Amino acid sequence: MKTVFSDRVRDVPRSFIREILKDALMPGTISFAGGLPNRELFPAKEIQAATHTVFERYGNDLFQYSASEGFLPLREWIAHRYKEKGLEVPIEHILITSGSQQGLDLLGKTVLNDGDGLIIEEPGYLGAIQAFSIYRANFLPVPVSEEGMDIPKLSAVLKTESPKLMYTVPNFQNPSGITYPEQNRHDIARRIEKTETMLIEDDPYGDLRFSENHYSSFYSLIPEHTVLLGSFSKVVVPGFRIGWIVAPEPMMQKLVIAKQASDLHTNQFTQCVLHQYLLDNNLDAHIAKIIAVYGAQKEVMRNSIVRDFPSEVTFTNPEGGMFLWLTLPKPLAALDLFDLAVKDKVVFVPGDPFYIKQSRVNTLRLNYTCVDIDTIQTGMARLAKATQSLLSNMQAG
Repeated sequence: MKTVFSDRVRDVPRSFIREILKDALMPGTISFAGGLPNRELFPAKEIQAATHTVFERYGNDLFQYSASEGFLPLREWIAHRYKEKGLEVPIEHILITSGSQQGLDLLGKTVLNDGDGLIIEEPGYLGAIQAFSIYRANFLPVPVSEEGMDIPKLSAVLKTESPKLMYTVPNFQNPSGITYPEQNRHDIARRIEKTETMLIEDDPYGDLRFSENHYSSFYSLIPEHTVLLGSFSKVVVPGFRIGWIVAPEPMMQKLVIAKQASDLHTNQFTQCVLHQYLLDNNLDAHIAKIIAVYGAQKEVMRNSIVRDFPSEVTFTNPEGGMFLWLTLPKPLAALDLFDLAVKDKVVFVPGDPFYIKQSRVNTLRLNYTCVDIDTIQTGMARLAKATQSLLSNMQAG
């Protein structure tokens, strides 16, 4: 029997990163490819204790259907957390989702018609590109760098395309690790507030800050034009798949309808366990441990590049988060480096899937969070050797 697929799913590719992870499973391979938190930092004992407590507290109610908006005490905790950061977020504007990835899906389902314009960072988060591709968005890439988003390009796109949505990861961006400077955020906000465009501020890494610098949230600058996405995946555990959306009331009503159509509600049991963990433990102290480990791992990776890689290679210096972005001298292609490096059992993500209409780019993403310092040093030495070999071949040819 012939299988007939919808137009919207037929043209969406499989996750490039998931395909690369197959190579990472080969024995002895060191992977800088996945965006995985360090499993050694999961608060397993504390979550186990929280699980016992919620069984005693809620009994069989843990297993019942629940509100589509999410577990109310957890939403209250999130609202209070925002208030501590200086943001007034009404509880009724918070929707619990199955990870922030579902938030992207619900936004696409709620807002986008075929061909609607959507501004995407370039390079941009692959998960967002994949999620919005399902809804056949017209992607409008705007370059980002350590100076933030390209304001002249943004202004031109806003003027000529009238996009419905703009997707951003302003803190420790995936894939580049860059952070939008403060002035750049204000420049963006001034331009967005004059339009009908809704800005999505995805902030899964915001608490993983190595530096003392702090920056304004778009929600504080243009709240009526901003949708916030948050997640517990990077600061507690990813396997619970608990995130949230903050959206203005008219949009929230439609998001709840879309949520009901998708899965009725996010897992009630894990919401209750997570909330109990947050009540019983100091999340900031836990995050401080994560920051100390990730910050040290980033420095080891960065020092390895300075010491071992060809001087023509450049890279970002993230103020937090999980990723570092490396740029090879042109005309080298990261895909060619991947083919060479995988033979020496080290893998990363070539930059190609993070761009809309570019291929054989000279950029690549490195994750420093899910391998220890000794492994980083070994893997980066292998990658440096492969990079030097590729560069030497180019110069000889």
